[in-house]
Amino acid sequence: MRTSAPVSVVIPTWRGAEWLPRCLEALSRQTCRPWEVVLIQNGGPAPEISPPPDLPLRFHRNPINLGFAAAVNQGIQMTRAPYVAVLNDDAFPEPEWLESLLEAMEAGPEIGSCASLMVFAHRPDIVQSAGIAIDRAAIAWDRLRGHPVVQAQAPAEVFGASAGAALYRRAMLEALGGFDERFFAYLEDVDLAWRAQIAGWRCIYVPRARVHHLTSASLGEGAPLHRFLLGRNKVWLVVKNAPAVDLPLIALYDLLGVTYALLRRGDRWALRGRLAGLRGIRPFLAERRPGSPRVIAPLVPPWQVSQRWMHPWTSQARSTCPRILGVDSGRHGRRPPDALG
Repeated sequence: MRTSAPVSVVIPTWRGAEWLPRCLEALSRQTCRPWEVVLIQNGGPAPEISPPPDLPLRFHRNPINLGFAAAVNQGIQMTRAPYVAVLNDDAFPEPEWLESLLEAMEAGPEIGSCASLMVFAHRPDIVQSAGIAIDRAAIAWDRLRGHPVVQAQAPAEVFGASAGAALYRRAMLEALGGFDERFFAYLEDVDLAWRAQIAGWRCIYVPRARVHHLTSASLGEGAPLHRFLLGRNKVWLVVKNAPAVDLPLIALYDLLGVTYALLRRGDRWALRGRLAGLRGIRPFLAERRPGSPRVIAPLVPPWQVSQRWMHPWTSQARSTCPRILGVDSGRHGRRPPDALG
């Protein structure tokens, strides 16, 4: 068993003082200690915490909230290890988390990222994410969300890793230019995963790398800003990455999803986000480098989309998660469980 890992851990935070001590304590108990841990305070008051004395922690404070993507990129630039782990401040890894991710990453040079088994902190028997899945309609979701943990024990190659608890190869991050900071928050991990797939990198899901996650602790999955950013970033995600042949299909599914949100819930934020995305579309068109993901989920009819994550356990798990308003500090970048596309 190795005692030191060539890994830099980056933790972006914004008003995370309530749960950050638990996150740092969990890091200090890893069987394989990281070279360094960088805490990026993304605006707001500095957290009054006493980190574990044996944790190699550095602190950087931004005067304003630059968003999740920019904060992570800052942490990447400030560190030196060949691998970078990104961790939400409301995520609490079990002791073998980092060692398990590193073991999977070192299995081959073509592996650019590794996804954790994220479980609901208040329902650790239920999966919150087992990597990111995506289909031809550009609908991305947390793989196996709502399933019992016993059904998520098989390692697998997946589309991408949720950046709430992931390990990345620095060479891949540098080759791809890191996270797209214009996304601010949400879907930037999907965008990174898609670009990585196009470039030939692989992502491996590692079930032994288990993390307990509060899930949208800073924002809440149904908050207006959450839905606005998802809508805006969905447009930019598609424009940057989706093959031309899939665009009509994507537009159809997305139109149905927005219409459903308007008629069923009176939700105008998803539409407003998409309109904002269209208004800001020009630079993304200029940078467009489309391609089909190597790992893609089967397409299902629109009326069956929500069945991918709607399971008897999901509503119970969600009901125990906190709903605290603010700008999310973490990476809950997939569609919310009640959205179509």
